[in-house]
Amino acid sequence: MKRLVLFVVALVFAFSMTVMAADKVADKATAKAVKSEAAVKAADVKDDAAVKAADVKDDAAVKADAKKVKAAKKAKAKKAKAKKKVAEKKAEDATKAAEEAAPAK
Repeated sequence: MKRLVLFVVALVFAFSMTVMAADKVADKATAKAVKSEAAVKAADVKDDAAVKAADVKDDAAVKADAKKVKAAKKAKAKKAKAKKKVAEKKAEDATKAAEEAAPAK
């Protein structure tokens, strides 16, 4: 009877060890799958971030170019206004000089 009990205990022990070993293998496989999925998701997130960064950089470049064009137009208009003012002053000075010279005759 003792031998039968020991045999049954040994069978239960062997079965439980086999089940635990199988669980460990399954856990390792699951962990590997989860790890690879996480790596794929991380790569996707990284790619998305790179695309967004490139878009932001492109948008910033477009805005900077627009600002440069606007500043160039503004500078050109300011220069034209200054030239016009100088021309008006010269014309005014010439008119004064002509008026002063005319009564002297």
